[in-house]
Amino acid sequence: MTGNDKLRALIVDDEAAARRRIKQFLDELPDVEVVGECENGCEAVSHIERRPPDLLFLDVQMPRLDGFDVIERVGAGRVSAVIFVTAYDEFALRAFDAHALDYLLKPFDRERFHRAVGRARSQIENARSAGLDRRLQRLLDEFHAGEAGRSRVSRLEVRSSGRTVFVRAEKIDWVGAADNYLELHVGRETHLIRETMSQLEARLDPCMFVRVHRSTLVNLERVKELRPLFNKDHVLVLRDGTQLTVSRTHYEHLLTRLRGD
Repeated sequence: MTGNDKLRALIVDDEAAARRRIKQFLDELPDVEVVGECENGCEAVSHIERRPPDLLFLDVQMPRLDGFDVIERVGAGRVSAVIFVTAYDEFALRAFDAHALDYLLKPFDRERFHRAVGRARSQIENARSAGLDRRLQRLLDEFHAGEAGRSRVSRLEVRSSGRTVFVRAEKIDWVGAADNYLELHVGRETHLIRETMSQLEARLDPCMFVRVHRSTLVNLERVKELRPLFNKDHVLVLRDGTQLTVSRTHYEHLLTRLRGD
């Protein structure tokens, strides 16, 4: 950052109050420009891949795709400076200190916030961020050690008539509830698995699949268009012509995901 260039900051936090507080403090700094706000990890990944910020305020504890997952998706060397926003206890915070990574412990005040931004600004201006990716990777390795459950499944086992079929998650067009089963729609094929929608949703990649109804999960790559209905509901049309109802409670989130905001 040189001359009149502003430090471009991205705020990522699933709590609206936390985003407002960070933005309020950043608006007080004339050399910082807030280039975006994201309320979940998937939005953050999309934004960073399109336009990497200089400074990332990253909430660690977000549902499904957390702050560490975001760093893994975009790559540890994609951002010049990261300030983690967290409610972790003292034991966990030692990891940030050990790897020389800055953090804001909720709730934080203006003075602590400005100190963190000051350190980030110096890091960027003095080009001392060369080792940031290594420090971030070591942190990720430490937190992910022994946490196999964090990984998403790439294949699903479907057992039928004494045989087991392996279905690649990315090949699934959409998933629908059918009594005590789920129907996996894969091209012209339909497979049944005995699992709840919430259980399957937790195992699938949240950046690929989105819930559009309490009984429907859709692969975003298969979406062609979104049509309004007279009763304020919407219909999602997939590339193969399949039409799925979008409930009002899921519409706004779906729209955000489709726009890639």
